[in-house]
Amino acid sequence: MIIVFDAQCLLCSGWVRFLLARPAGGQIRFASIQGATGRRLLAQAGLNPDNLQTLLVIDGNRSWQETAAILRVLDALGWPWKLAWLGWIAPAPLRDAAYRWFARNRYRLFGRSEVCMLPQPQDAARFLD
Repeated sequence: MIIVFDAQCLLCSGWVRFLLARPAGGQIRFASIQGATGRRLLAQAGLNPDNLQTLLVIDGNRSWQETAAILRVLDALGWPWKLAWLGWIAPAPLRDAAYRWFARNRYRLFGRSEVCMLPQPQDAARFLD
């Protein structure tokens, strides 16, 4: 599983740090939208890396965006995070509307770093750029 994320977004970087701290997240790899691999993966999914408003999760030949991406990742973490599947009960248009609002306002609400998140040496192999 590959997660393409905004490495300058403090919320997104926090999400990545959360996943790195979970033992079950060891199979997850990361690519930032600021790197060549992340930009290539976004383009393959038909997304504009210069105006990205979603998280992209790629697992094999399938990909997910917005709340579906988050739910897929939490499922991969195992219990108790699998309970997030209850989120599928809410209609996708409502879940994704809330997601898009947070995505549009993420820098204002959570902040932005002028430099991209750098992984710790022990996690560096999990980052594709």
